[in-house]
Amino acid sequence: MKKSKKMRQKELKETLEVSPFTTDEELARRFGVSIQTIRLDRMEMSIPELRERIKSVATQEWNETVKALPIEEVIGEVVDLELDERAISILDIRPEHVFSRNNIARGHHLFAQANSLAVAVINDELALTARSDIHFRRQVKLGERVVSKANVEGKDSRGHTIVNVQSYVGNEEVFAGTFEMFRSNQ
Repeated sequence: MKKSKKMRQKELKETLEVSPFTTDEELARRFGVSIQTIRLDRMEMSIPELRERIKSVATQEWNETVKALPIEEVIGEVVDLELDERAISILDIRPEHVFSRNNIARGHHLFAQANSLAVAVINDELALTARSDIHFRRQVKLGERVVSKANVEGKDSRGHTIVNVQSYVGNEEVFAGTFEMFRSNQ
């Protein structure tokens, strides 16, 4: 049984308050309506599109927190950050990220997302990658969303901070890297 427009919009608003990074496609599936219907509902309720919701949250919560680089220099949108602990970013793979002949994402974009997140999670004015050990697990294609998760693991024998980053499309790992980060306060 289809819900009334009023009920659907009420539930849509509640859903986005709890999980603001839900895509229009996911919402359309959840409510059993078209993507266009979700977009119209959002417009009527003055709820911005996903990219604007992400930027708003990132700017409000982390603009003053990221120390090693400006938030706008992080590749992808930072959606969670606890300095010297963990961080999460989202990168939607668009045409400018892929090879035109096969729509496969260029590896340097996946690396840049992970590396910039490893820099962003460091609680220091200067954080530089001293070394990295990376693995591409599978190809990422146009239209896929890459969620990178960085975890600070501690320090190595040289005093470098070790940051492990895993990137996922859905539940599938597509990239993994261990980054040794130099920081000025060592």
